Amino acid sequence: MEHNPDRLSIWPGYFNAKISRRQGRRVPKDASVIKPDLEGLFLAARKVGLRKIKREEGTNHPRRPHAGEGRLWVSRVGSKQSIGANSKEEILQLIGGEWRQMQRDLKEAQADREERGPQTGDRRARSQRKGSNRQSNKEPSKKKSFKKRGFKN
Repeated sequence: MEHNPDRLSIWPGYFNAKISRRQGRRVPKDASVIKPDLEGLFLAARKVGLRKIKREEGTNHPRRPHAGEGRLWVSRVGSKQSIGANSKEEILQLIGGEWRQMQRDLKEAQADREERGPQTGDRRARSQRKGSNRQSNKEPSKKKSFKKRGFKN
């Protein structure tokens, strides 16, 4: 692929909360996410306001050849016009902050859904819930020793 100075390459590994800066994370911890993937990166970039984006799936970062994470190509001029970011680091921090917020909202929604319980008509979820309640409400049985039951050692 020929060099284009207008394009920026953004890899999901730049946002991985489980690796250090030395290992390849490019954003602060508060803008990093757990288990970054290309789809989440694309959605976060769209939500930030970037419009000139190209997804390239199945490509490997040179320092992480085993990952197969893919990358985004972002237009430098387009990002300056749409979100006002001058540098790649600004773009990365904006995307990382938005992506982290998206993950936090998703986690809260899932916890809220679990707290409310299954919806009316969802028989599978209701039966699983009943089964789990039955076990938690059941008191542990008190086992008798051999001598109390009349057995001899």
